[in-house]
Amino acid sequence: MLAQRISVEPLVEPGAVPGYGPIFNPGLAVVDGRFHLFARGVREGYAPNPDRSGPRFTDYRSDILVFVSEDSRRYRFDKILAAVSDGRYGFEDPRVQLVDGVHWMTYTDLPDPASGRPWQIGLAPLSFDGDGFEFSEDDAVVVGPEGLPNKDAVLFQLTDGRLAMLHRIAPDIQLAVFDSVGDLIEPPDGYWDDHLAHLDDHVVIRPRRRGHKVGAGAPPVPTDDGLLLFFHERDLEGVYTAEVALLDPDTGRALARLPEPLLVPELGWERTGDVNDVVFVQGAHRLDDGDIYLTYGAADRAVGAAVVSEDALLAALRSP
Repeated sequence: MLAQRISVEPLVEPGAVPGYGPIFNPGLAVVDGRFHLFARGVREGYAPNPDRSGPRFTDYRSDILVFVSEDSRRYRFDKILAAVSDGRYGFEDPRVQLVDGVHWMTYTDLPDPASGRPWQIGLAPLSFDGDGFEFSEDDAVVVGPEGLPNKDAVLFQLTDGRLAMLHRIAPDIQLAVFDSVGDLIEPPDGYWDDHLAHLDDHVVIRPRRRGHKVGAGAPPVPTDDGLLLFFHERDLEGVYTAEVALLDPDTGRALARLPEPLLVPELGWERTGDVNDVVFVQGAHRLDDGDIYLTYGAADRAVGAAVVSEDALLAALRSP
């Protein structure tokens, strides 16, 4: 494993914010040297669901909480960025990416399970006032094909300026390309019908032989060799590992993939939680020393971080 944890303890513990239990699956934005962590916070009061055919938990409502740090190691709670209201059951798994000078947050938009509607991709611009980020629910939209469970979306720009979105209609990671964010929000007539009709052609990464499903993690990190995509894979035993692939910046297609995981659950708080054996990368940022800083959720309870050498990673990806 090439990644090294920066601490054997969580960066953010469950219960770190009053009114919340688990805090996990963090996106990341770094502005003027300050690290802004966007984590999924689950409100207190949820419980295991006795109905095995339904959701894992009842009254399981997630908001997005922001933590800030000056050194990437010690985080303090800043604010509740987005809180669920009537008609929305959860904001889950936020990623934050910069597109044409605007920070866009993608997340899983979870309706009330009683509605029978699937989770879908939420998208919203974030404003930045020089100190912190702000979110308006009025600006939030749902994107992607209707009626299908769709999540794990990250945005990035191709070399020619077009917008690429990786998303996950299980079990694979697919690529959708648009002329602009506006076209993602209001795509041309028939765009998603055509995409679904040829879904296999849009697959970028598939699970390994013993994998169950994959999903994009952090927005890709540009390098001289291509775009580094950190993503997760769940195997047939339910273990979530952190993986990495190299994408072509011209097409968004995969050029190479490490044959082994970058990070696997090892520590107690990664192995035991509301969902056991999970490391779930959602944030990535290149540091001044050439390391890439990764933020991840652990066992659906806590937040961890690790670093990996960009040079070592690219060398491994170039290896036969």
